[in-house]
Amino acid sequence: MIQEMAKDVVNAKERCMDAYEKAVTLQEKLNDAITLIDPSEQLETLPEGGLFHGVPIALKDNVNTKGILTTAGSRILSNYVPVYDAEIVTKLKKEGAVIIAKASMDELAMGGTNLTCFTGPSLNPWDTNRMTGGSSGGSAAMVASGVVPMAIGSDTGDSIRKPASFCGIVGVKPTYGRISRYGIIPYASSLDHVGYFTRSIEDACISLQALAGRDDRDMTSSFKEVPDYLGLLNSDMNGKKIAIFGNVQDALTNPETKEMFAKLMHALEERGAKVDVFYFSEELMKAMLPTYYLIANCEATSNHSNLDGIRFGVREKGDSMEEIMINSRTKGFGPLIRKRFVIGSYGLFEENQDKLFRKAQKVRRLIVNELNKCLGEYDCLIAPASNDIAPLLNDTSRDQLSDGYLIVENHMVIGNFSGYPSMTVPMGFEEGCPIGVNLTCKAFDEVTMFNIGKAIEEITGYKDLTAEVK
Repeated sequence: MIQEMAKDVVNAKERCMDAYEKAVTLQEKLNDAITLIDPSEQLETLPEGGLFHGVPIALKDNVNTKGILTTAGSRILSNYVPVYDAEIVTKLKKEGAVIIAKASMDELAMGGTNLTCFTGPSLNPWDTNRMTGGSSGGSAAMVASGVVPMAIGSDTGDSIRKPASFCGIVGVKPTYGRISRYGIIPYASSLDHVGYFTRSIEDACISLQALAGRDDRDMTSSFKEVPDYLGLLNSDMNGKKIAIFGNVQDALTNPETKEMFAKLMHALEERGAKVDVFYFSEELMKAMLPTYYLIANCEATSNHSNLDGIRFGVREKGDSMEEIMINSRTKGFGPLIRKRFVIGSYGLFEENQDKLFRKAQKVRRLIVNELNKCLGEYDCLIAPASNDIAPLLNDTSRDQLSDGYLIVENHMVIGNFSGYPSMTVPMGFEEGCPIGVNLTCKAFDEVTMFNIGKAIEEITGYKDLTAEVK
């Protein structure tokens, strides 16, 4: 779709204006944007050619955009207008992309529901009584509803891949360092990845082609050459070795998801893939979520110490600098964020660093070692992205200490612990709502990930899915 759009130069203006008008119309139903951007000015200075010539896109609202409000979904940043563009914005503009929205997100990218944004929750296009998932839920909703063919997200635990599952689209978290993070408001620096949503594997290939590459302003970005992802796309599964994530498969409780996943694995075998089951240490599996919480919240507490109403953020009144900071942070942050900062601060206390923060880092290494054992033998690790379709907005029934939650709903964080490429693609539907399957591959082996994803797309037929918003 992106390729066809970019070639259709004549209709670029009409296409972008139509997308903007659709975004305005659906905003009342989905609340998926924080800021809508009239594309008229961008269309006047549109460069010739490019992979995204005249293609409307959306950016998660933690991506800095010069002269355009960038809130990261938080009240404390509701007055922040950056003076520079993030590197990915510069890249996309050079390729001719037209930005029509800054999408809704969980506050400061902390959350998996997209219910914590200061402008209210983003709603699922397939069923507006359900969550989009988070933290990149607004971006996912804008792609799933057909407003844009590609939207930028960020992924620290599964913040692209879970919303992709709930919204029936492709969600890509490439290898750590594959895309520059310069100009992205951080959550946890050792876990944060820039990624994106599309409605097809071909569009996912084109998007990474446009976004990838070294950036000297992000010292974690890679010098590795960027392959021609689309040119290398090949769905031949002969000789491919695929590992089913056994711990996740065993912890599934939804019979429909189990059956759907089993049929998909059988179909991959019929296409020539060798499919086995691989088990991780069960003890390490149950340690994934607490390990993630400790590392992520400690890093977030450090990263966001400047949001105090003095250096950054909306300033509340107070009789002293200390009182101004207390009032600004108390009113500027939602309850979930304040809770996470308490956890992070506790983990960073000098007396706690060895027994908590550094211990979590050691457990992270053990988990990555398990993944390396798997990917030393197999091309891909695969599992359902979730046990169920998107939860209802008021659903509080999940037991967050059960195996079904600890393992099934949190296993994708292994892609952040390792930095390896991971992608969710649509697998099927339950109750009229989508559910996805997740793939994780070796570092910088996005080519294999896309090829297996393409085979799955051909098996399911779920390409260019668009929800009809009611």
